[in-house]
Amino acid sequence: QVQLVESGGGVVQAGGSLRLSCAASGLTFLVNAMGWYRQAPGKQRELVSTITRGGVTTYADSVKGRFTISRDTVRNTLYLQMNSLKTEDTAVYYCNARVTIDFWGQGTQVTVSS
Repeated sequence: QVQLVESGGGVVQAGGSLRLSCAASGLTFLVNAMGWYRQAPGKQRELVSTITRGGVTTYADSVKGRFTISRDTVRNTLYLQMNSLKTEDTAVYYCNARVTIDFWGQGTQVTVSS
């Protein structure tokens, strides 16, 4: 089992920044990759960014150049730095950890106002 707890969401004006954190605990040494997903009202959950055990990162086209994923392997914490936020970034953001199955956090709301 891997437990994930997100934090850092909130309300921000368009053009602003937020940093999300995801604290992982449990069998973290089994995790192959971690990532951030988001789900806006009425839409399906979508990939935002991932990072593998080896440090390879991927980003959705919609966030490239604005969001940065990183991790602190000592603190077992995943981060998502979000800059130049847009109203369309408004969603619940979920932390994901992939072992043989996926583990999810409870989500943190990000609201970008115009």
